[in-house]
Amino acid sequence: MKISHKNRKQKNRKTTTQLIAIGFLIAIIIGTVILMLPVSSATGKWTNPVDAMFTATTSVCVTGLTVYDTFSYWSTFGHIVMLCLIQCGGLGIVAFTTILTVILGRRVTLKDRLLLEDAFNLTTLSGLVRFLKKIFIGTFIVEGVGALIYMFVFVPEYGAKGIWISVFTAVSAFCNAGIDIIGDSSLVPYSSNIIINMVTMVLIVSGGIGFIVWWDFLDTIGKVRHKDIKFKHFWSKLKLHTKIVIITTLVLIITGAAFVLLLEYNNAETLGAKSWPEKILAAVFQSVTVRTAGFTMISQKGLRDCTAFICIILMFIGGSSVGTAGGVKTGTVAVIILAAISVIKGSNDTVVFGRKIPAKTVRKALAVFTVSIAVTFLAIIALIMVSEINFIDATYEIVSAVATVGLTRDTTGLLNMPGKLIIILCMYLGRIGPISMAIAFAKRGSNENRFSYPDEEITVG
Repeated sequence: MKISHKNRKQKNRKTTTQLIAIGFLIAIIIGTVILMLPVSSATGKWTNPVDAMFTATTSVCVTGLTVYDTFSYWSTFGHIVMLCLIQCGGLGIVAFTTILTVILGRRVTLKDRLLLEDAFNLTTLSGLVRFLKKIFIGTFIVEGVGALIYMFVFVPEYGAKGIWISVFTAVSAFCNAGIDIIGDSSLVPYSSNIIINMVTMVLIVSGGIGFIVWWDFLDTIGKVRHKDIKFKHFWSKLKLHTKIVIITTLVLIITGAAFVLLLEYNNAETLGAKSWPEKILAAVFQSVTVRTAGFTMISQKGLRDCTAFICIILMFIGGSSVGTAGGVKTGTVAVIILAAISVIKGSNDTVVFGRKIPAKTVRKALAVFTVSIAVTFLAIIALIMVSEINFIDATYEIVSAVATVGLTRDTTGLLNMPGKLIIILCMYLGRIGPISMAIAFAKRGSNENRFSYPDEEITVG
């Protein structure tokens, strides 16, 4: 039987999820080829393909794990390539899905539009395009302001080179990449510098909190300024997503910092030698950076195992949806916790701030969490099998890769070839996984069941 041209065309159409995966893969391949070239290395020599791919992947997936010292190994050209990959990868969640769907020779059908609207919580396709423009403009403004403030520290210290260092660090911080070109000690020499600490944390949180929260927050401020609503009603007018993200982010930062301070205040390898103001500052920075940023102010290898475990939990949670951060996302964890609380209370609905969270959203959150846990466990087992790494270091490395964090307990540089390939795969899956799953589950969730099966209880707990 012959297949019509129309049916063949529909059959060969790539799904949105496939386009995301292909888009990131193409960026990684292009980056790998360029970084292999002699012009990309400081020594002018060819770079090993696997190491070039590792660097391209960690840049595009805004992870931060590196097999080479970024400061000394790569040339200025190599640094520029990495910065472009970081910027592209940081904005990739929205940019790739919209640009590849809207621009690159693909007609947007009603089905595609509804899919993207559901994934990004928007109302129309035109709203999606405007949203993308806002993201680009807002990103460049925030990164530019961050770079200008950095210059007050880096220019006096490094001269004209401080301008380039400031720009690179600002983009890397906002995109939650954690890659820097300052030196072999990263930001450790600036652990007591208030400006570097505060600007870096603000950039990390700004990128990781999610663009949806940005615009909801700014739109509500605009309504207050134009006196459409009173200031006392500001919080109540924010969307439920924004409220949950803000509260969850604050809780994670504060509790994370408290645990780090409590467990590490007398550890000579981390906070022990610092004054109390410096201990507090370093603990807060660790709590912020560990949730997908990857900049280092204290030794990760020096962390006690109990602290490392807390950091692993924070890394796995990550930042928020439709932003530059990785992890399973704050909203996902918050929904699961709220659902558990509703069960404990004996409620049939998951309710928060006077709003009911749809059952399909709870199921999506459980699916994303479960799949991420499964992938992480399998990767940990695989890394331990191919490398001589202890469990806590292997777990730290894998979760850091899957959640696109970039922190390491001095493990990355010791990886053998199979180990590097496992981490590359983890970084790739960690970057495309959450948004791909969100879109895939949105697509499946849009189909109503034509019939239902009879209920039958099973014993749990």
